[in-house]
Amino acid sequence: MKFWFFPFLLVLSSCIDESDIQLNIEKTMNRQVSEWNNRNINGFMEPYWHSDSLRFMGKSGVTKGWQATLSRYQKNYKPDKMGNLNFSDIHFDILSAEAAWVDGQWRLSYPDTTISGRFSLLWKKFNGKWQIVADHSS
Repeated sequence: MKFWFFPFLLVLSSCIDESDIQLNIEKTMNRQVSEWNNRNINGFMEPYWHSDSLRFMGKSGVTKGWQATLSRYQKNYKPDKMGNLNFSDIHFDILSAEAAWVDGQWRLSYPDTTISGRFSLLWKKFNGKWQIVADHSS
């Protein structure tokens, strides 16, 4: 009679709180938008995995590593040319308690024009902190 309880505990312990994961990632993405709109690329880059294994894929190819990705952003977006960022049409696919796939639309608004595209992000949880390990933006 006691043996049924152990498998039940295993099932309960494997449950994922998807809403909590989504909320944590949404908060992080909202901070990114705020940092970008305050012209702080370093703050925007904070949620990216600080590793040489970070991958950023864009129209100019693949950039590998956190420092290289930061340098790419700094080269392409001077503070007076950053525009105002927002994210929309965001979709979450929680893969596990430690991984999530997020895709959506980005939009940069400037006084005379707006540019936009799509993004997909692979998030992983390291030491209790959600970080972007791969970014494909077009």
